[in-house]
Amino acid sequence: MGSRKSFFTSPLKFLVHWRSLPPYEMISYIFMFVSVPMLAYGIHLYDMNIIRVIIFTVITLYTGFFAALIWNDITDADIDSVAHPDRPIPSGRISKKNFFAIAFFFSALVLFFAFLVSPICLIIVCIAALFVTFHDRYLKKRVKIPAYSEIFTPVQWVVVAVFGFFAIWTTFPRGSPVSIDLAFLGTINTNKDAIIQMIALVLFTYFTVSAHDIAEGIVDAEGDKKHGVRTYATSFGEKNAARVSFVWFLISGILGVILFYTTILSFVFLVLFIILWLYIMFYSYKLLKSDKKDIKKIGAIVGRKGFDYFLFSYNLIFLDVLIQVIISNFY
Repeated sequence: MGSRKSFFTSPLKFLVHWRSLPPYEMISYIFMFVSVPMLAYGIHLYDMNIIRVIIFTVITLYTGFFAALIWNDITDADIDSVAHPDRPIPSGRISKKNFFAIAFFFSALVLFFAFLVSPICLIIVCIAALFVTFHDRYLKKRVKIPAYSEIFTPVQWVVVAVFGFFAIWTTFPRGSPVSIDLAFLGTINTNKDAIIQMIALVLFTYFTVSAHDIAEGIVDAEGDKKHGVRTYATSFGEKNAARVSFVWFLISGILGVILFYTTILSFVFLVLFIILWLYIMFYSYKLLKSDKKDIKKIGAIVGRKGFDYFLFSYNLIFLDVLIQVIISNFY
């Protein structure tokens, strides 16, 4: 009991050891969350206003990331008891009640900092939170649509792209041809090119996250099937799930190139992205060709490397835009 209390009274200490997330991943999230408002803002002079929006965006999305993972652990405790018995609730390291309190704390931070960006951004995270809660708590175990869970799970990451663009559209009016006044919520200022850019990033995010999620679903198939969760692996079999994951990674690469052509991204992004994409395609092909005895082991590898591919792709966006901003402002 004393151990559980110490976790509750030291949430930051608990979070450090909670999932054993590698340091490079924790740092990469910062670059990821910075990259979208920078991409949406473009190559302009950076002052304290844009820096403020970027900082509040990063805090909103980072606390949202923790909140989503914690809520997922709470709602999936029964599944994790089979697939991931080492996670906090199945292992007994923390009670649902204390974990709920930590989740509520992070959720409150998300709402507060989203409001500091703009009221419209607050609406976006509220809608996303309601959907994720309803999906995790009820829909993914009850909806009978094949692969339902993995069809809708990537929506949580799509919010990163949508929020980053709207953070700029609702705080930096620059005579945009598309202007939508939402009374008390403020004004959305954008243009056709910016909307196309956001759609390209949304699609890239969806297919990339889905590809890695399907591979991980192969590993979790036993626990998911036991609790009625419909993934590609439980709905169509592990080999077919591997095929879908491979095709989704292929589409992801095409969308990455489209993102290059529709945004301000330069060849710095394109060259490094293609190398990264070929790397994950190599492992995805190994999963595609794996036999039954190795498919779970390789699925775990592809799931991990696939998420790194997703994360590093966003990091490349940040790197590319940062280089362009530095060159534009100082040279």
